[in-house]
Amino acid sequence: MKIAVLSTVKSLYSTRRLVEAAQQRGHECIVIDHSKCYVGIQQGKPSIHYKGQDLSDIDAIIPRIGASVTFYGSAIVRQFEVMDVISANPSQAITRSRDKLRCLQILSGAGIGLPITGFARTASDVDDLISMVGGAPLVIKLLEGTQGIGVVLAETKKAASSVIEAFYGLGNNILIQEFIKESKGSDIRAFVVDGKVVGAMKRTAKEGEFRSNIHRGGTAQVIRLTKAERETAIAAAAQLGLTVCGVDMIPSDRGPLVLEVNSSPGLEGIEKATKKDIASEIIQYIERQYELKQVQKPKIIKKKKKRESKL
Repeated sequence: MKIAVLSTVKSLYSTRRLVEAAQQRGHECIVIDHSKCYVGIQQGKPSIHYKGQDLSDIDAIIPRIGASVTFYGSAIVRQFEVMDVISANPSQAITRSRDKLRCLQILSGAGIGLPITGFARTASDVDDLISMVGGAPLVIKLLEGTQGIGVVLAETKKAASSVIEAFYGLGNNILIQEFIKESKGSDIRAFVVDGKVVGAMKRTAKEGEFRSNIHRGGTAQVIRLTKAERETAIAAAAQLGLTVCGVDMIPSDRGPLVLEVNSSPGLEGIEKATKKDIASEIIQYIERQYELKQVQKPKIIKKKKKRESKL
């Protein structure tokens, strides 16, 4: 196959590992900056070009769409789908998971465990919002935040009100969530590929920090998931339609609660913690999809000419 990793930075660990894994399994693999692709929309002849070249010979793509280019990146993935190119994740699932509010609404409707969450538009609703999530301490999150950026722990009601009003004053959309004190600054990342958890790690925040993101200085160690944690991760991925994702959960007294589902999860932390070749799991999933596509291709049946009957 000819596989394209859609990534804006070639040197990233995750991008490099996917290319290595694909090449080790005998595939041609290239890196394409999706932010520099452009599309042609024409009846019966959709196309994508990159640096003046037609990309119609691509068999499969692995989207690594950053939060800052979600709209454009998803449009590029969608164009590849229109061209009948295999994608590690569907474009619709990417946009569904990237919208934190929409993601939580979908999971809530499916009965999946979540922290109590509030969402409003104006500061006049602050007091009721705070009460809704159980009071302070509570967590305030920017809807567009990533890697722990835009996540604030407010330890008192007064502090919470001030932070919420400040965010609203700047025109930001935010979520208000209950603080799960029993998690003690740790969470769980389960890596799901094709409906199966292929690796899991526990992330612990550094001293004086409540965010456990590795980008914020958190540490990671391999963990064995409980049955409930495994089932929650698989169910969350399925509800969002993601076939490759990282499901972030937090342990609580009422079971695992999903914090976020990442459609472009980093490979470095999970591979180093688990010592597993997660990149190859993704390539093998694409291989299975490619084989299935070949089997399902309509067979061209040549019609036999009818012999003319002799009179």
